[in-house]
Amino acid sequence: MPTLHIEHPITDFDTWKNAFDRFAPARENAGVRHHRVQRPVDDPAYIVVDLDFDEVADAERFLGFLQTNVWSSSGTAPALAGAPRTRILKTDEEK
Repeated sequence: MPTLHIEHPITDFDTWKNAFDRFAPARENAGVRHHRVQRPVDDPAYIVVDLDFDEVADAERFLGFLQTNVWSSSGTAPALAGAPRTRILKTDEEK
């Protein structure tokens, strides 16, 4: 199962989370099967998000959507405080 891994600094978690929640239908329509939102214990102003997909192509398309339609505007990404770092990962082993 491929994972779109995203991490970036934020200005405010509640503002970020409200924006993230508004895109729940877009994630569902894009084929996101499961998501995780995490923050480092020593840095509450940093977000790590993992979005799981069935296919790599779905993760690539959704990454393009995020880059074009979400992260490009402070109106759709109001708490984004830096450029997101992303990777599409594949699981080689899970126990």
